Parts: sequence; C-alpha cells; structure tokens
Amino acid sequence: MIRKNYALKLRLLVNSLFLLALLGFGTSAVAENSRVFGDYVVHYNAFRSDVLSPEIAKAYELTRRNNRIIINITVLKKVLGTTGKPVPATVAGHASNLTGQLKQLEFREIKDDTAIYYIAELKVSDGEFLKFKLNITPDGEEGPARLQFNKRFFTY
Repeated sequence: MIRKNYALKLRLLVNSLFLLALLGFGTSAVAENSRVFGDYVVHYNAFRSDVLSPEIAKAYELTRRNNRIIINITVLKKVLGTTGKPVPATVAGHASNLTGQLKQLEFREIKDDTAIYYIAELKVSDGEFLKFKLNITPDGEEGPARLQFNKRFFTY
C-alpha cells in the first residue's frame, strides 16, 4: 500500500511538471528546452517552485516559494519511431550569477514507472540572472554532455 501511494505521488509530480512545461505559465515560471547530444536528447527547464500545487510540493519535499526555483533534467536515448527511452544518468553542475557567485546544484533522481527525472532546488533573488553549467553523463557513456543555459528569475 505504501509503495502504491509513493508511485501515485511520483506520477502526480511528473504529470504536474510536464503540464507546467507544456502550459508555459509566463516568462517567470516554466520554459522547457531540449538539446541533442549524439544518441541522446536532454530536456531541461527551470521554474519558480511556487507554481507547483501545495500537495505536490509537500509530497516530494520541495520548497514552494516565489524565491526558490526547480531545475528539471530528463535524458532520453534516441529510439527510432518513439519519443525516446528515459535512461539513468549522472547530473552535476552549478549556476552562477552576474557577480560570479557560484551556486552548486544537488540533483536527486525521481523515477516514475519508466520515466526518470533529475531535480535540483535553488534560492534566487528578484531579477537574478543565472548561467547554468551542467555535466550530464548517461549511464554507460564515458564523457559528459555539457549543457549550458541562461535564465532570469523574478520573485514578484
């Protein structure tokens, strides 16, 4: 019973994150992007955590505030005729602001059936512009894919 409830909670989180990415929720909330690295496609987004429902935030121990962001990474191996197969990976990196302050990102893995997500949380200031630099190594691969992206966050 406990395992079934946990699976249900994970599915709710995954569905919420996916829906947020699809709906767009304006410039300060969710924007999803993807990059191709050889046989893999990496989907990534960063958004304020207060767009999550209180139930989802509580279920997954996510801090829900206007000054907290969530970074979400998914790694898919290309499979002909499909949208790809989720694969485990090692995700590490940091964000830096315009003053050069480094903020280490600690990713945790979330699995839901066959879906695999890597989530990190970070505190931000109003108007803060962050440069994200991530190393993503799918299991079984020798070298990492280096992903860089920028985003400004508003806490109004």
